[in-house]
Amino acid sequence: MRDPVLSTTERAFLADARRAMLVTMAPDGRPRPVPICFVLDAGRPVLYLPLDEKPKTVDDPLRLARVRDLLAEPHVSILVDRWDEDWSRLAWLRIHGRAALLLPEDGPAEHAAAVASLRAKYPQYATHDLDMRPIIRIALERATSWGPLESP
Repeated sequence: MRDPVLSTTERAFLADARRAMLVTMAPDGRPRPVPICFVLDAGRPVLYLPLDEKPKTVDDPLRLARVRDLLAEPHVSILVDRWDEDWSRLAWLRIHGRAALLLPEDGPAEHAAAVASLRAKYPQYATHDLDMRPIIRIALERATSWGPLESP
């Protein structure tokens, strides 16, 4: 099945990336970037971002600024880049999408699959209680890329 948003090369670049920047819009209209861990759904143009147990400024994940932002304005952007001292290797992928919260009780099968994929990509999540925490689900709508996205 062909991905309607990402080219094969963009999909591979995104799937292999270990981190990205999520940009939400604060209530005052300013962009609010935050580094994220994520996983790309294997068959659809959807990203999952955990609201994990790494230290945060608030205990309740639903009170995080990024969550408040996306609940008020679900349009978000994600930027994945590759830096290299050899500037012929510089590359980036910018994605726009629509974010929503995926609660364990709202979509148990999708939530469980997202948790399993996150744990497979990031072994650090083996000790995090992701099963009971919300996950940000981003339906990808549009992608723009620049540079050689292929692996060296």
